[in-house]
Amino acid sequence: MSAQEHAAPAGDDGPSGRVVLVTGGNRGIGLACARRFLALGDRVAATYRGSPPPVDGLPADQAARLLPVRCDVTRPDQVDAAFDEIEAAFGRVEVLVANAGITRDTLLLRMDERAWQDVLDTNLTGAYRVVRRALGPMVRARRGRVVLMSSVVGMLGSAGQVNYAAAKAGMIGLARSLAREVGSRGITVNVVAPGIVETDMIAVLGDARVEQLRSMVPLGRAASAGEVAGAVAFLASDDAAYITGTVLAVDGGLAMGL
Repeated sequence: MSAQEHAAPAGDDGPSGRVVLVTGGNRGIGLACARRFLALGDRVAATYRGSPPPVDGLPADQAARLLPVRCDVTRPDQVDAAFDEIEAAFGRVEVLVANAGITRDTLLLRMDERAWQDVLDTNLTGAYRVVRRALGPMVRARRGRVVLMSSVVGMLGSAGQVNYAAAKAGMIGLARSLAREVGSRGITVNVVAPGIVETDMIAVLGDARVEQLRSMVPLGRAASAGEVAGAVAFLASDDAAYITGTVLAVDGGLAMGL
């Protein structure tokens, strides 16, 4: 019996919790998601390209359920290898959070092909790769949760981020089309669209720009990464079993009505 066949029966109801994969799970929103699922009792694989997710402060039982996996989502061979590693250790992926993303911000007139392609290949095509690899076992099991990490930028637009906005808007089309394809198999596909979040990615904009953005938010503050992780965990929960194809904005009201 293979490791996958042995581990899979634990499933959603098993004593070891679900098998969750968070791409880009070593920092920011991805790390917050990984830690939220660990706290819920799940087994979590977190991909990274640079440094692995830190285990500082994690209880011993949670650290034991965390599997760091090196994976560049722009490399199909690395995506396949990552899933092989996860399936050997835990079994099939039951919850996928496609979070890996980068920025290469500049005005379109200054944006070269590389800056465009890098962002699209990581943020959108990378999501396609991991979703496609996770989907087969989900379809066979007739259950699964897919959550794609978009952004309010994909709905509002943002000067200097046409590549990022295009990728994040594409995530919504991907999710809604896929939700129609696999809904009959008991698989939900949803999108979380964060607004301004207190992470390293927003910090590089500088205090003045961050304050300008914060002033546009009806709630008057940035979100914490943990608040975004809470929305992701909800969409992966039994309470969200009848929610699919939706975009859940976690933005303090920034993009309300869109």
